[in-house]
Amino acid sequence: MAINREYAGRVFPASQPYEVSRVKIAEFAAAIGDANPVYLDPAAARAAGHADVIAPPTFAIVISMAGSGAALADPGLGLNYAMVVHGEQRFEYTRPIMAGDVVTAQVTLTDIRDAGRNVMLTTSTEIRTAAGEHVCTAVSTIVERGA
Repeated sequence: MAINREYAGRVFPASQPYEVSRVKIAEFAAAIGDANPVYLDPAAARAAGHADVIAPPTFAIVISMAGSGAALADPGLGLNYAMVVHGEQRFEYTRPIMAGDVVTAQVTLTDIRDAGRNVMLTTSTEIRTAAGEHVCTAVSTIVERGA
């Protein structure tokens, strides 16, 4: 089955709210080997001007992957996930993700394009607080390798 090109531009429903906790931030920081005190110690985070501990910049992948994963798994898209490799990832922040944030992720499949025998799919995931404040946009490109 080929990629359904009509999915380009499709906006998917927002994810369920995700509550960012100090524990999740600390676990993520440990997993990536980053012991920056602003990720682990509320007093250090406050001394740096934050209301609570903040998440490492790549923590947004935890939130964005749930939404983009569901979008890419949509059977109507026709993506052969067994042939997928990760192409690119970037994060554009308005402000850091912080303990206590309750956020949702809304995915748009912004582009589908050919690159030789491969198909490249780009998603843009808007991460917002429950009140609608923009926190981060995660942009990801995956590649479905050709046969």
